[in-house]
Amino acid sequence: MEFIHKTVLLNEAVEGLFCSAGKLYVDATAGGGGHSYEIAKRIGEQSSLLAFDVDEDAIKAASEKLKDFTNTKIINASYTQIPEILKQEGIEKITGGILFDLGASFHQLTSAERGFSFTKDAFLDMRFNKEQDLTAFKVINKFSETELANIFYKYGEEKFSRRIAKKIVEKRKEKPVKTTTELADIIKSIVPFQKKGINPATRVFQALRIFVNKELENIETTLQQIIPLLDKGARIVVISFHSLEDRLVKNIFREYSLDCKCPKEQLICSCRPGLLKIITKKPVVASSEELKDNPSARSAKMRIAEKR
Repeated sequence: MEFIHKTVLLNEAVEGLFCSAGKLYVDATAGGGGHSYEIAKRIGEQSSLLAFDVDEDAIKAASEKLKDFTNTKIINASYTQIPEILKQEGIEKITGGILFDLGASFHQLTSAERGFSFTKDAFLDMRFNKEQDLTAFKVINKFSETELANIFYKYGEEKFSRRIAKKIVEKRKEKPVKTTTELADIIKSIVPFQKKGINPATRVFQALRIFVNKELENIETTLQQIIPLLDKGARIVVISFHSLEDRLVKNIFREYSLDCKCPKEQLICSCRPGLLKIITKKPVVASSEELKDNPSARSAKMRIAEKR
């Protein structure tokens, strides 16, 4: 299947990196190479770009798209491994900037065999990295009712989480819940369609994808490791696609931008200056023109910060 992915906030993200010659840039989530291509084109041969992705299909697509650039190196690894790989490469600082485009790609969501979508009948997989052991099937069929309810509520903000979890446990006693369609049908029997037209299965499928791939934990840990690796003036750009991710990025940026964290009763500040300067006071969203061409960009929010 051809790797199809419309790059979201392309110009806004690359301009946010403030690309310039002679510096190192990192695309932490290369996908099909859309952002990487534009970065590589703008930074020129005097700079270099490292593009990471854990998805083998994405690596193949990005390699083809970027084949004419000599300033780019594509690495098949998760963004969680970036600090380790930079050390292996002898790189102490990211001098230009780093871009994170979080969430699943259009290709992943629409490839039936990946099991991300309730619109296609497929095995409950949902792994970004096909080599990892945990799948959505194992979560649905092995986790307790309480554990399932907590996952649906925490990662999907699903208000019917307990009822859905109870129904799943009842159904799997008869036979394992193997496919996306089977799971979606169970959810639809519990959750009514909303006025906005959002499919009842949306939040549970989101929760499973986030949990299976440890998305929130990985984002938090990686950002905390990457920020100290930014050189002075280097930019960090993060595009997220749901409120949980955006809230996490916002809070981390704010935490690292504070000059003082002392308790109110402490008269003399003993804190070190904040590491970040926040560039975007409010998140950048897709333009009306982009939304006409790519409606899925409606949930995208981009935040930018700069290393002090």
